[in-house]
Amino acid sequence: MGKEHYVNRVGWLRAAVLGANDGIISTSSLVIGVAAASSTRSPIVLAALAGLTAGAMSMAAGEYVSVSSQGDAEQADLKRESEALLTSSDLELKELSDIYVQRGLDETLAREVAAQLTKHNALEAHARDELGINEVSEARPLQAAAASFGSFLAGALLPLFVAIFAPLGYMVPAQYVFALVFLVLLGIMSAKTGGSPVGPAVTRIAFWGTVAMAASALVGYIFGVNAA
Repeated sequence: MGKEHYVNRVGWLRAAVLGANDGIISTSSLVIGVAAASSTRSPIVLAALAGLTAGAMSMAAGEYVSVSSQGDAEQADLKRESEALLTSSDLELKELSDIYVQRGLDETLAREVAAQLTKHNALEAHARDELGINEVSEARPLQAAAASFGSFLAGALLPLFVAIFAPLGYMVPAQYVFALVFLVLLGIMSAKTGGSPVGPAVTRIAFWGTVAMAASALVGYIFGVNAA
């Protein structure tokens, strides 16, 4: 039985982890900042709702635009490569052969492999081995946008629930503690899904989440004191 590989999950996993992480941290940070400067629940819940709505839409739109730009660049490269294959086939064959030599094949075998792959599908061979474009790394804007939107929404709902149900006097520590728990769980889930070590993922996500929330709390306290 072959080994299980996780690289085919990189595209959607990156978008999903980024979305959920941003949903938890940005919404919790926003709520903490408002809670530190407010003595009533309404503005806190409103801030969480606003952060959830704006953040989810922003993440989806940003992911779609950025991945679409990647796709445009890939298509432009593929078009240029297709034209080169028509006008300079011998030069393109040599380029492909040289790539395989650099990877460890002797020149005779490298040229034979390049010729065989060119005969099978020249553009696919050059896209994969010269340009680094394959079905795993291929840009999928709609998939990335949907993953970012859904994961941000899921992440942001958690601090929203805390904003609704946590005791008002303990809102700031409650947001931080629950956000940290959510971030740790997210780190574990992302590491397991991607087949990577859990420790570094949890440490990284918890540390930077704490930094973001501490900065937001500081701003909230400063403005709260100034407004008093």
